[in-house]
Amino acid sequence: MRFRFRVFVVGFYRIETYRMERDMEPLEIAPGVYDVGVTDWNIRDFHGYSTDLGTTYNSFLIVDQKIALLDTVKKAFADQLLDNISAIVDPKKIDYVISNHTELDHSGGLARVMHRVGEDKPLICSKMGHKNLPRHFFRNWNYQPVETGQELSLGKKTLSFLETRMVHWPDSMFTYLKEDKILFSSDGFGQHFAGPERFDDQIGEAIMVHAKKYFANILLLYVPLIKKYLKNIIDSGMEFNMICPDHGVIWRKDPAKIINAYAKWCEQIPEKKAVVIYDTMWQSTEKMAEAIAAGINKEGVPTKPLHLRKWHRSEVMTEVFDAKAVVVGGPTLNNGLFPSLADFLLLHERAQTAEQNRCRFRVLWMERRGGQDHYQRTRIDEI
Repeated sequence: MRFRFRVFVVGFYRIETYRMERDMEPLEIAPGVYDVGVTDWNIRDFHGYSTDLGTTYNSFLIVDQKIALLDTVKKAFADQLLDNISAIVDPKKIDYVISNHTELDHSGGLARVMHRVGEDKPLICSKMGHKNLPRHFFRNWNYQPVETGQELSLGKKTLSFLETRMVHWPDSMFTYLKEDKILFSSDGFGQHFAGPERFDDQIGEAIMVHAKKYFANILLLYVPLIKKYLKNIIDSGMEFNMICPDHGVIWRKDPAKIINAYAKWCEQIPEKKAVVIYDTMWQSTEKMAEAIAAGINKEGVPTKPLHLRKWHRSEVMTEVFDAKAVVVGGPTLNNGLFPSLADFLLLHERAQTAEQNRCRFRVLWMERRGGQDHYQRTRIDEI
């Protein structure tokens, strides 16, 4: 825990401000295995995804006869990461840097880290990572691409690599610490969550809301691939004492809980619920939406009306994810779809997979052509 005091003098008044900065201090999560990541308390938007509680950029240090660093952090937090590492070992003693995922929230600090660790140290990544990292960083680093099944001995500890393309980038891979049965799962099994809790058992069931939102907004498009990777992991007989994602808490009490949740979410079996999604100019559509929601509720089906400019799009997508019925309506603007509806429909369409055909999606809108109004009519499916 770090405490910082700042003093400002304004005119004749002396104003003292106190700020407590909780850096994610290094924590030994298993013998010789340390969480050295950082917390981003203030981020509120992540590529259009709402992060109301902030997020973490997790990074892990394994100390054995050889020392390995798994993933780095966002560029602005690189020095904090290095401070965390320095509390355990001199960064120059790191023998390997492993990049499970090249997206810049996990690789942005890589240049700063490699400068401290040594530009000639082996940088291990997937084959696709080897294609991607040089496009981010114009450095002559010692890349050592790996593929599924390859292993790296650190002495008493052994790392095994598993390519997980499109979960959720082409370069993504998992790293498994065999002796300790720890899976470093990159963006898989993660959550955009920042808090004093570092482990699932410290927060309990409340973390599942964040895990589900993460899946619905970031991973849903890749369900067919996720199902394949889950099957490969289960068929391999791989056991887990811990699952360490690159965002959010570490799963240590019950790693199977998040694996089972992913397996369930991949099946995309809808719940008996409906959502009514709308926007409105002068509350006419709002009255219609609320009346429709009330009517469905009276039939015994839980229903929420969601105003697209009051609910964040990522929260809406989370509600839609497991709904059996989705009703969408809104006014027209310049003879076309209202902008917020167009945004949602595009997002929803891109997230669709074959397994989602249980959720019927219909649009009702009006278009003026040749001085006449034309309506695209639809039906509401039975819930």
